[in-house]
Amino acid sequence: MASMSLFPRIPSRPIPNQPPVPRRNSHSDGFSVGGRRSLAIPILLLHFPFALPNRADAANPFDKYVKRKKLEPLEAYVPAVLLSQAQFKDLEKYLDVDQPKYDVTRSLLRSGPAASLRVNIRAVAQYATDDGNGKAASDAVDQCLRALEDLDSLLLRATRRDPAASVGSMKSKISIAVGALDSLLQTVPSLVLDKGKAIADAYGNSSYEEEDSKPGELDPDLKKLEAIL
Repeated sequence: MASMSLFPRIPSRPIPNQPPVPRRNSHSDGFSVGGRRSLAIPILLLHFPFALPNRADAANPFDKYVKRKKLEPLEAYVPAVLLSQAQFKDLEKYLDVDQPKYDVTRSLLRSGPAASLRVNIRAVAQYATDDGNGKAASDAVDQCLRALEDLDSLLLRATRRDPAASVGSMKSKISIAVGALDSLLQTVPSLVLDKGKAIADAYGNSSYEEEDSKPGELDPDLKKLEAIL
C-alpha cells in the first residue's frame, strides 16, 4: 500500500503571462520628464503671466502704469524758491537779539514760502535733470534739506535750554541752506531766473503794501505764485 503524505501535492497550474510593464522614456506622455515640463509651463504662466514676456517692452511690465507727476512750468517754482531763500536769510534777525525766541524762529521754518520749499526745490531739480544737470541739482536739494533739518533740531534743543545748541551753529546751518539754494538756482536758465527774480521782488514788495486793490487786479504771474505758495 502506498504511503499517504501528510501534505498532498497540489497539481501546479500554469501562471498566465503578464503584460510587460511599460518603461518610462522621453517619448511617453504626461508622466515623463518631458511631460512634466510641458505641464509646468502652462501652470507657471497661469500664476505668473509675466514670466515669459513676448514683447520687447515686457522687461518691466509695470512701466506703463507708472505716470510721472505733471509739473507746472519752471517759471512757477523759481520765485517761490527765491522767496524761501530770502525768508531763511531773515531768520538771522530773530537770532541776533539778547534773548532769541527759538520757538518763534522754528515756526517760521514751516510758514510762508518755506512751507512748500520741499516740493518747489524738487520740481526745479527735476527740470535740471531733464537738462542734464541732475547730479548738481540733487546734491543741492539734499544739502539744503539736511541743513534745515539740523537747524530745526538745534532750535528745538534751544527751547529745552540745551547749551550745545548755540546761535553760531544755527547761523551756520542757515548759511549752508542759503548756499545750497544758490547752487540749485544756478541750474535754472538765465532768462527764467531773471523773470523769477522780478516776480519774487514784486511779490515781496506787495506784501509790505496795503491791499488797496482787489484780488482780480493782481498780475497773472503773482496770482500763479500765490496759488503755489
